[in-house]
Amino acid sequence: MPSAILALNAGSSSLKFGLYEAGSSGVPRSMARGAVGLGNVRSLTAKGPDGKTLLEKELPGRGLEDAIGELLRWADSWTGQGLVAAGHRIVHGGSRFSEPVPLTPQVIDEVEKLTPLAPLHQPRSIAPIRALTALRPLLPQVGCFDTAFHGTIEATVRRYEAMGIQSYGFHGLSYEYIASRLRQASPELAAGRVIVAHLGNGASLCALHDGNSVDTTMGFSALDGLVMGTRCGAIDPGVLLYLLQEEGFSPAELQHVLYEESGLLGVSGISSDVRTLSESRDPRAREALELFAFRAAREAAALASTMGGLDGLVFTAGIGEHSASIRSAICSRLTWLGARIDHGANETHAERISAVDSPVDVYVIPTDEEVVIARHVLSAVGKV
Repeated sequence: MPSAILALNAGSSSLKFGLYEAGSSGVPRSMARGAVGLGNVRSLTAKGPDGKTLLEKELPGRGLEDAIGELLRWADSWTGQGLVAAGHRIVHGGSRFSEPVPLTPQVIDEVEKLTPLAPLHQPRSIAPIRALTALRPLLPQVGCFDTAFHGTIEATVRRYEAMGIQSYGFHGLSYEYIASRLRQASPELAAGRVIVAHLGNGASLCALHDGNSVDTTMGFSALDGLVMGTRCGAIDPGVLLYLLQEEGFSPAELQHVLYEESGLLGVSGISSDVRTLSESRDPRAREALELFAFRAAREAAALASTMGGLDGLVFTAGIGEHSASIRSAICSRLTWLGARIDHGANETHAERISAVDSPVDVYVIPTDEEVVIARHVLSAVGKV
């Protein structure tokens, strides 16, 4: 039976995973993928590469370590032997971690010290690492950082004005995957000027020039840039000072509002979910969706300015892949830049949705952060 690599991608409500064959070619081959549900009722689900369900199991009342233990036991059984390595998506690598690294105890401690830079996301990244370390202390683990992909951004674009604070950028594993897919789908476009719209509950845009990140909408934190599900996006710093000084918000209260009660949820007062808002007749829902599209288009225009033009636009992640109405609303504001879509292709979620006469190629490409993690694990630990 083949050796296997486990790729773990921690989110707010689930721990996604991919199980990959570590073949002699050095290219990971998908064996299964699924998720550990982290809600009130824990669950473990897995599907094969053909989409066939392999496992559906409830894990009521169990902690994360117990849930990962169940995943490991199933993975051992499914592959026929133990795992040889595991990889993790880590949201923040700070200024030090600019490439994937083996997760030694010292490195794990240093990654945890970056929590103030991503107070909600970093603990979610670290928890599975520590759980897996406790369960399989000899299993090699590799950390893959979302911020690392943006290391190619020039200092002028990254720099803030005070105290050496800089922009980092996020969703890097997703952008890395899209860059690799573009090289396969359209090498000429991949060498040009492309904006990738990673639109999910967390959302950002990235400007790619010849496959490298040259600008992005998220900055020092995952709060910046676009309006998101529950996050505000770019906001006047004066608003924050006002809330602290005049409204009496504590730092903890302000953090909660900015991360958990703003964005689509805050504007609509209804939901953070685009599907729910799209089905609602409440004018606040329409206003929230219009704001989402407006801000995405405005930021896209700014990234086009960074690159000196635009050759392609790629939609990805949950909203980007599945919401035809959001894609249409954004592109309708970017027709002056040349982004014209074929509405029939858009409604059927075709891979290429640009109109025949569109100067800008518009694509819908599902992202795959787990396979990027697996590639980095193979590279970091060698062929196994």
